[in-house]
Amino acid sequence: MPTSSAAAEPRNEDWKNTILAGLANYIDAGSIVAGSAALALWQEAYKLNNDLIGLIAAFGPNAISAGVGAMIGGRLCDLFGRKKIYQYDMLFYAFGMLWLVFAVNAWMVTLGFFLVGLAVGADIPASWSLIAEMAPKNERGKHSGVAQVLWYLGPVVVLLMFLILTPLGLLGARIVFAHLAILAIALTFLRSRMQESQRWLAAQEAAPRDTAQPKPGRIRELFTRQHIGSMAFLSGMYLFWNLWAGTNGFFFPYILRTVGDQSQAVAVAVQTLSFLLGMASIFFIFMKLADRVNQRLLFGISAVTQIIGMSLLALFPLTLPLAILHVFLMSIGGGFGAQSFFQLWSSEMFPTLLRSTAQGVMFAVVRIALGIFSFFVPALTATGFTTLAWILVGFLVISGVIGFIWAPRNEGKSLEELEAELKAAA
Repeated sequence: MPTSSAAAEPRNEDWKNTILAGLANYIDAGSIVAGSAALALWQEAYKLNNDLIGLIAAFGPNAISAGVGAMIGGRLCDLFGRKKIYQYDMLFYAFGMLWLVFAVNAWMVTLGFFLVGLAVGADIPASWSLIAEMAPKNERGKHSGVAQVLWYLGPVVVLLMFLILTPLGLLGARIVFAHLAILAIALTFLRSRMQESQRWLAAQEAAPRDTAQPKPGRIRELFTRQHIGSMAFLSGMYLFWNLWAGTNGFFFPYILRTVGDQSQAVAVAVQTLSFLLGMASIFFIFMKLADRVNQRLLFGISAVTQIIGMSLLALFPLTLPLAILHVFLMSIGGGFGAQSFFQLWSSEMFPTLLRSTAQGVMFAVVRIALGIFSFFVPALTATGFTTLAWILVGFLVISGVIGFIWAPRNEGKSLEELEAELKAAA
């Protein structure tokens, strides 16, 4: 029998690996929020016109470049291993971020944001696959939740840094970007000590060596009826939720201004509160329940909560109490909803040698679609707040229906059991 300390060591190592891999989410969300917060400063300093601002937003880490990076990185991750991608990708991220730290004109900002987006996108499927493959059988949801907590933590830290550094203007933005670059470099060294995914190594070892036999993991295997169905379900559920999230993120400052001409400090405080509530929801609901209860029911409760929260803005006049209630419902519902389940289910519904490829393709579809849709957001806002609010409610309803009807029941099953079910159903 192993001693308690010996038993605790692997568990501690599991959590350490999850945090190191999950910090990709911190960097992803931190980059998006940092870029958004710096946009007005860049516009003033470098005389950016609206077209260029739209281009930066569409091709940044929140949209197209992240999608392209995910598609490329996800495939490389299945071919050459998780460790090579998630380790060296951080150096590429730091290189892109340094362009933003030292930017002195518009083209440096545009290039830096594009490079950062590529790196962020490439890291996501590698990290999500690694977390799922290293997590214990009955704690996959809990470990996935850690990555989502880190996704919410990134904006909190970045927003507070911007609030504190506001008097420094553009220098303050450079400091925020520098902290992300330094973290990426530190992650490169910390991740170098991590082991490769044992499940990926085993899958590689089990792959047939005889060239006359088809080798598992070929990209055309992803486009079978079974895998296309899984990708359509996950992409549809996550895409419509992201269309709400991306548009709501764009429109949220308007809400805060409309409800009483709120100050920058109040705006940052409310936004920070929304992320903190999201973190609490992930920790106390998703991480505690996802591995133990009916996941379809849990997802459905989340979807209904967010639909109610968004409907409030479409039905009632904007007031500060209503905006806070909206933030509470959206943040609590979102914490154990679409994004958390997308990470979990996308890691479970594909075989090991196609897992990251599938995640990369789906992430690319969602982020590129969001980038294209972002071009139309200004026109939608011109139709009036109530009209836009109902459109966003519609996005959440579609996401909720897709997720609830086709949600898998994977709680308590190992990845090997799920892969065996995939083979049996093929």
